[in-house]
Amino acid sequence: MTNVAVATTSQLAADAAREVAAGGGNAVDCALAAALLAMNTEPGVCALAGGAFITIWRQGSEPVTIDGNVAVPGAGLADEERGHGAVRVSMEYGGGIETLVGTGSISVPGSLAAVEYAWKKYGAASWKSIFAPSVRATREGFPLSTACRYYLDYSGDCIFGRSDDGSRALHHADGSLRDAGSLIVVPHLSDTLDAISREGADLFYAGELAATLSDHCRDGGGMLTREDLSSYRAIERQPLLANIGEWRIASNPAPAVGGAMLIAMLLACSDLQEKRWTRETLQQLIDAQRACLDIRKRKLDLASNVGEEATRLIESARNGQLLSRWTSAATVHTSVVDSSGTGCAITASSGYGSGEMPSGTGLWLNNCLGEIELNRRGLDAGPVGSRLPSNMAPSVARHEGSVLAVGSPGADRITTALQQFLINYMLFDMPLEQAISHPRVHIDTSGEKIRLMAEPGLELPDTNLPLNVFPDLVMYFGGVGAAVFETTTGLASAADPRREGGTCIYKHPPS
Repeated sequence: MTNVAVATTSQLAADAAREVAAGGGNAVDCALAAALLAMNTEPGVCALAGGAFITIWRQGSEPVTIDGNVAVPGAGLADEERGHGAVRVSMEYGGGIETLVGTGSISVPGSLAAVEYAWKKYGAASWKSIFAPSVRATREGFPLSTACRYYLDYSGDCIFGRSDDGSRALHHADGSLRDAGSLIVVPHLSDTLDAISREGADLFYAGELAATLSDHCRDGGGMLTREDLSSYRAIERQPLLANIGEWRIASNPAPAVGGAMLIAMLLACSDLQEKRWTRETLQQLIDAQRACLDIRKRKLDLASNVGEEATRLIESARNGQLLSRWTSAATVHTSVVDSSGTGCAITASSGYGSGEMPSGTGLWLNNCLGEIELNRRGLDAGPVGSRLPSNMAPSVARHEGSVLAVGSPGADRITTALQQFLINYMLFDMPLEQAISHPRVHIDTSGEKIRLMAEPGLELPDTNLPLNVFPDLVMYFGGVGAAVFETTTGLASAADPRREGGTCIYKHPPS
């Protein structure tokens, strides 16, 4: 049996992985158990009825990425039935955002399909065992995390007050939000998870639960149909590959954009002259972020063929052309590795949340069609069944017998957080925890003016950008979680101090 190292969203999720490891599960089983628990116990931050990507790289095999991202709904609908049921809301979260919620914002969920695909092909534990910690936690109640409470302070009424069961789970009888640390029990959620653990994902995509989800959406004017759910399939894709220092990294391929952005940002910084952060090396990092985020906004987000544009972006970074113009822009993650050399990274998202919870299910549905800054095509986002854009970039890297699994939540800060961690760890040889906790910068392209956002403690270069230096390390800059197995030193894991996180290392007792 293999030993495992885990870095994930909460200690509760890490303990779920430990439980599955103790029962003989491998890295994939443990990652799935932790990810499922995170999806179901982080209200507002994530939910099961969203999208996920899973990157797996086993010793002696080629890496794979399982695409369980959300898809465009509307199978069987006439044109006049599309584009309804969405409500625009404004929140002060993140400095002020607008998003679309309600039934019209809901896309076809893919997380559960990806989980089942990964388990069937790469898992060793039983299907029920990877669900058992989530069933138990949702039945007995789980503590409301600080990250969830922070987001719900902005969204608790305007989004998560839209359904009776969901609102009751998160609010006191007088309508006030429950405090961080409060025990949360979402009505019917444990029963739904228990049923899926017994009947499989088919219940969600083709059974009674599928009918309940689609009927709720259609009754509210949304586009999710029973045919959308029954025809959804997780897709196994070949990851993007690149050499960074002495490491070879595999990350999320098109039609997602996160992997291409991450690899281009890394390649643009692979020739740093000094192996530490100076004004000069930070300037190159900032230029790489600025160039990549600009190309994404102008080309990738609206490209008819994301793969072609992603290839051009990576090649321009590889041949040094990317920076030429600049020398004169809600998720949970789990990383697991095991002592057999397998790495598994899972990132999942349900957007800002639609606020919709079909009665009797306990399942909050995603609003990924309504993420205006990411899905710039709007509610009619393309051909039915096509995958929506995604920043998620779960990655696995290898180097001389060592394996690293890594990823981050954080919207468009996912790629910039990972870029800086990987430079710290792979190029600057920082220890794992220091590589994660080191101060970060991010080029913000969300507004009319590009801004440089930074954490304290960096020797920043002079730029022509408006500067916002935060007073401390903050959740805005992502939440990297990494686990590594090295043949010489063994297992290690670390979670980001910017967010609540959980880690564990499980070693089987000698027989």
